[in-house]
Amino acid sequence: MWRDESVTYQVAHRSLGDIGSLLGNIDAVHGLYYLIMHGVFALWDGGLLALRAPSVTATVVAAVGVAALGQRLRGARAGVLAGSVYPVIPMVQHFAQEGRSYALVSATVVWACYVLVRCIDNGSTGLWVAYTSLVIVAGWLHVFGLMALVAHAATLLVVGATRPVKQVWLICIAAATVAIVPLAVVSVGQSDEQLGWLGRPTLAAWLQFFAVSAAGLAIACYAARVTTPGSAWPTSRLALPSVALPLLALPGGLLLTVSLIKPWYVDRYVLYSMAGLALLLGGAMDGFLDSALSRSTRVRITACCLAAASLAALLPWALLIRSPESRKDDTVAVARAVEAYAHRGDAVLFMPARRREWLLSAPSVYRKIDDLALDITPAESGTLQGVERTAPAIRSRMLNEDRIISLSDRAGQPLDPFPEEVVKRHVLKKYFDRCTRKKVHGAQISVYARPGQCD
Repeated sequence: MWRDESVTYQVAHRSLGDIGSLLGNIDAVHGLYYLIMHGVFALWDGGLLALRAPSVTATVVAAVGVAALGQRLRGARAGVLAGSVYPVIPMVQHFAQEGRSYALVSATVVWACYVLVRCIDNGSTGLWVAYTSLVIVAGWLHVFGLMALVAHAATLLVVGATRPVKQVWLICIAAATVAIVPLAVVSVGQSDEQLGWLGRPTLAAWLQFFAVSAAGLAIACYAARVTTPGSAWPTSRLALPSVALPLLALPGGLLLTVSLIKPWYVDRYVLYSMAGLALLLGGAMDGFLDSALSRSTRVRITACCLAAASLAALLPWALLIRSPESRKDDTVAVARAVEAYAHRGDAVLFMPARRREWLLSAPSVYRKIDDLALDITPAESGTLQGVERTAPAIRSRMLNEDRIISLSDRAGQPLDPFPEEVVKRHVLKKYFDRCTRKKVHGAQISVYARPGQCD
């Protein structure tokens, strides 16, 4: 469990009133997800398994949705292939096993796409209501889920949707917007604190985006070239690329562009775009099989070898994302290390204060130690990490201790310039000796004592 999952775990275990207080200050964008997880833990407090089970389930639901889209746009085999490809994509696997909202957003967006296709073909009032509801849920799970609407608009234009269909779609989007405006307004007001750590998109981010988009276009062209006449789009008058390409490229492209002005881009915010890639791959594989099955046994064997090689190439990624090294830190390992060093009542410092998150999801360990700098707890203050004492108060409390355990970032990370953080470092350096230090993934746990008292 890394720090973001730890936030989910500890916030979801707060009371509904405390969650409401938090959302008024920060993290409103995840409010619905926290409430869902609060309900999950109320029914089953199953630790990490309960934390991640909703994401796993949502990924299954999304994969079924991708399969349904592929089936409707191209055929049953294309649907099965696309639905099978989706959970194999490394990025999808990563967030399928993480206790955050992104897998749930993806599942909702995928099914919104499916219902939209149904609406374009022959939309009833019930289908349009279902579409609007799914858009609202996606937006309340994460505001950036609404960027999928840009892809939907492009699909309507590309397929030449009728004027009545476009008008109904605009009415649905207007209704969804009204429903999500309160969350959007609050979230934008919190964005400086919530996303202040983000910079403008790097060249690598742009290159990755263009590479994936270009690959999607190339796959779509290949699928069109190898498609057997008359075999495509059995239950819809839409072409698969008209849905898949906009979903793959436009949400990420829009977020990258907006981030040139207001840095908001993180690839996981548009995880659902991977559904577009899966659809295109499923369509291409379906076309390739059409071609291969009509040719020699040698071609079929080659196809099987290519499929096996692709899976083998993905195996290292699949193993890596299931290891602690795939995350920035490991709160479980940090808690175990502190438990091994600390005695009941030992003083502890978090350097910086936001690293308190490492122990908040391990209350059995956190309760044993004296949090020197903490003034108001996270739940009482309606914050994620609590409110710390002033720098003079922290200094005074530190000088009353003979032994202090510090939890800090790994060496080489920027040091916070705030007075409260400066005084922690100054007092430890001037009045204490470091007795031992243990490096845990993404963190350092150090034990300090008065000179000559390390033993």
